[in-house]
This record gives sequence, structure tokens and C-alpha cells, in this order.
Amino acid sequence: MALGPLDSLHTRMRIMLTRPANVFIMLLLDACIWLQRTDVVDFRHRVQDIPPQFIYDVYDFVVVGGGSAGAAVAARLSEVCDWNVLLLEAGTDETFLSDLPYLYPVLQKGQLDWQFETEPNPRFCQGMRNNRCSWPRGKVLGGSSVLNAMMYVRGNPEDYDEWASFGNRGWSWVDVLPYYVKMENVRDANIAGRPWHGTTGPLSVDLFRNRSALLPYFLRAARELGMTMADEVNGPNQLVFAPLHGTVRDGLRCSTAKAYLRPVTSRRNLHISMDSMVERVLIDPEDKRAYGVEFRKGKRRFFVMVTKEVILSAGALNSPHLLMLSGVGPAEQLEKHRIRVIQDLPGVGQNLQDHVAAGGGVFLIQNPAGNQSLSVRLIDVTGVSTARDFLFNNQGRLVAMPSCEVMGFINTKYNAPGSRRGDVQIFMSAQSDISDGGVESAAGSGITYDYYAKNFESWVYHDSFLIMPLLMRPVSRGWLELASADPEQHIKIYPNYFAVERDLDILVSG
Repeated sequence: MALGPLDSLHTRMRIMLTRPANVFIMLLLDACIWLQRTDVVDFRHRVQDIPPQFIYDVYDFVVVGGGSAGAAVAARLSEVCDWNVLLLEAGTDETFLSDLPYLYPVLQKGQLDWQFETEPNPRFCQGMRNNRCSWPRGKVLGGSSVLNAMMYVRGNPEDYDEWASFGNRGWSWVDVLPYYVKMENVRDANIAGRPWHGTTGPLSVDLFRNRSALLPYFLRAARELGMTMADEVNGPNQLVFAPLHGTVRDGLRCSTAKAYLRPVTSRRNLHISMDSMVERVLIDPEDKRAYGVEFRKGKRRFFVMVTKEVILSAGALNSPHLLMLSGVGPAEQLEKHRIRVIQDLPGVGQNLQDHVAAGGGVFLIQNPAGNQSLSVRLIDVTGVSTARDFLFNNQGRLVAMPSCEVMGFINTKYNAPGSRRGDVQIFMSAQSDISDGGVESAAGSGITYDYYAKNFESWVYHDSFLIMPLLMRPVSRGWLELASADPEQHIKIYPNYFAVERDLDILVSG
């Protein structure tokens, strides 16, 4: 289809004119939540930021990063009342809107997101602005568990057994499963009683509410294709199709901050400092022991010492970035930016893996029973009735997760014969790239106006669904590089997608 300049301009103007109305609706909804939903506001349990003047000079443990791992680590360490723990988070607390599952795309590219982007490459990200793909990472207490789609997938047992076979003792499935059981508070009665699930842990797991009219069609389609049907994807057999469970509590997002930190925010031995950007781990160049951290909070710089450990849990991008800034990493990179080399470790920033997915598989549909939409479209969500359903009944589209209502795992012809570890994950979505007219989806993913106009503009807001395959275990490996010695400057991301053509073959097959 030929694309004229007026087509792209039309798309740009439509999205730009629609977005202010959406922003206004979000602000109004935020204010209504403050007035009506005390459970979301959760004022009594919200984490309180420690004032700078009360930060100690010395702690037993400093945890860098209050994300998916850091929140759990800090809470668990502070169970020992004789230990003082400082948790440092570069972002702020969760917002009210982040509790609403449907709104998760709105959070990306916003204040809760680090807004990382990949480096340009002619082999991929060609439909994205400046040929850069977005890599959403949570800059917020709870980390990416605040930004993500809350899909609860524990991985395949063979993955863990493979790690253990490489020499990582304690990482086999038999070793790891008890910790999943201990972590979970499964609220779906259909699966809660099974021995591989827990019901007393801090992290709530449940089915998403308000599923679309497409759900039974998705399940029937998978069944007609001969797929194994189940009521969860975290059972003994993962080669199944099943309705999606998520990290949700009473229909709302259950981040690790909500699960682990809010219940213990009153502990006197746990200090949580937000808006605290760690710039360097302090490491003794002689004995190579980490003895403290340097961080900035507002305009003040702090040096905090530890008597036991510095625990780096800043994520797959910021943890290696901090190591390099602290003098641990490939010597040639550190020397290039005049960083003193404490330890030459060429592996820091290497072996980068991403389970890349292929979007854009939009299917237009027509309800055979009438004119009512089967899918979830933005124009059906922004009405007063939707806000009323949520504010007064905790129901409606705002607590839905249409991005994936049914999940499945399959083997393509490229996988080992008889493998119980699928090489492609399938998302069956009750919305698509056209469901919101590109107002949020295109902005969050970084799709260009030209690309959107060419592929989707003719069908915006049409009743549709999306089937998206995801590559489970890529062979291609990427890497990270320092951009400078400035901690504020993001690390350079080279994902190296499809460097091994087999990865692309598997994704196309999916």
C-alpha cells in the first residue's frame, strides 16, 4: 500500500488531538480514586520515604534497587531485628493508576519508566522511532512489577534443571519450587489446593477479572487445533493453553512493593529512601570487598557504609551499569571512560538475552450475533459507566487484562522432538494495535506515525484481536556498553536480535 505524506500527517494529528483528552480522563480518574477508593490509596500502609537527615552513616545491609527482587530482599533481611537495612530506590512510590491492570500501557514512557531504548540496527526495530525499540524498566518502588502486564508465569522446570546442570547448585526445579510455594498467595480456588502452589505467601495470584466475550472463542479455537487445554500454565505440563493468571489482588495489581514492603513499612530497622540515585558501589581495591555506596538524593550526595553486604538488585540493565561505574567490568570500556579498574571482568554486560515477540498480527472480526463489540476497544472503555464500575464496584474494563486472555506454549518444528519445553509462547489478546487508535500502544512501543498510518490507520477502533508469538529461548546474544562515566547517562543496549537466523525461523513458525 502506497503511503502519502497526508496519511502520516492525518495519523499524527488524530493521535495528538486525542491524547490530551485521554490525559484529562486519567487525571480525573486519579482524583476520583483519591476520593472514593481508600483501598487503592492505602494511606495507612503506603511506604514512607525516610528524610535525608535520618539516614544512618552505617547499615548492616544496603539494597540497591527496590524493584521486583529488591523489595523482597529488603523485607526478608529486615525480619532479623538486629540488622539495619537501607533500601535505595531511584524512583518514587507507585501511583494510584498503576493499580489498574488495563492501564499498564499508559505507564510506559512515563515518570515510572527509565525509558531505555536500544541502539539503532538495520536488522530490527525498523518501524520504531529512530530505529530504536523501547525497553520498559520500572523506575519506581516495585520496579517493573509496577509497569508490566502482571502475567504470572514461573518458567519451565527444565530451565531450572539446566541451570543446575551448568554447576549452579541450588537452582534446580526441586530446589526452587518450595520458594515459589512460600511466595504465593493463590486465590483461584480451582488451583489453590494443588501441591505446587501456596496460599499463605505475600504475593497474590488470581485470575484477571472482567474477561471479554472473546475468551470462549479463544479456548475453542485452541481446542479445535488439537492443543492441550488446562486451567493454568504453571502446572506439571506447560505445553497447554489456559486462561491467564496474574499477580493481582482483589482485581488490582499486586506489585512486589505492595506484597513485601507495605506490610513491613513500620519496621524501625528498615529504612526506605526513594528518589535516591546510586552512582557507585564503593569497593576496596585491595581486598575487592564492597564497603558502601555513593548515592544522590535531591541535591545532596551521601556516602553510606555497610558492615555486612551491598546487595545489587537494580535489574538486568542498571546492575551491570553500576558495576562498570564502580570499576568492575571490561577493562577496555572502563579505561576508555577513565574509570579506575578494580576488577577486569569481561563478562559484565555480556550475554544479554531478550524473549522477543512479534506484534502486528491483527485480525478483524464481526460479531455474528449482533453489532456489540467482542473485543476491548478504547472507545468502549472511556465512558462514565466504566469509571463507575471501578470506583463503586471494583469491576469493569479497568480491572481487565485484554492484552492476553489466553496463554499457550507450543513446540515448533525447530524444537527437539518430544520436548516438554515449548520454544514459542502464544498470547491471545482481546485487543490489538488498532483498538486504541495508536494513542497509547503506539506511543509506548515507539512505533512511528508512518508505520502506523501504513498498516493500521484504515482500521482504527475496529473490532479486532491479536495473536502474538514470543520466542522463548533465543540463541542470539546481545551486550551492553558504557556511554560515559556519567551515572545519569543510560547504558547502551545492543540486543543483537536475530543474529542467529534460527531465532527468526522459530518466531516466523510461531
